[in-house]
Amino acid sequence: MAHIVTAYENKKINLAPETVVEEILQNIAMIISTPQFTVPLDRGFGLPQRFIDKPYPVAQAILVSEVLDAIEQYEPRAEVENISFTQSEEEAQAGKLIPRVEVNIIGG
Repeated sequence: MAHIVTAYENKKINLAPETVVEEILQNIAMIISTPQFTVPLDRGFGLPQRFIDKPYPVAQAILVSEVLDAIEQYEPRAEVENISFTQSEEEAQAGKLIPRVEVNIIGG
């Protein structure tokens, strides 16, 4: 069964998820919403941000690669099926790429 996770969703962090699936989906949301070098004890966590200031098609390609690598490294219990992008509807954040990841849970 495929699950969809979108970056920057304003959800509260659940420190005691009731299911493994909920835990994995929350982990993926954190991975794709966190810029690399912003987590003090794990500077490699998150996305490297190499896509910033690139033309839109180039930025999308780079971001797909970054999302795949980060999820593979930090959440091996998930298998990425598809990555698409939505754009922010707020005028102040126009042009912001927001990853939307479709994943399958391995073994679940």
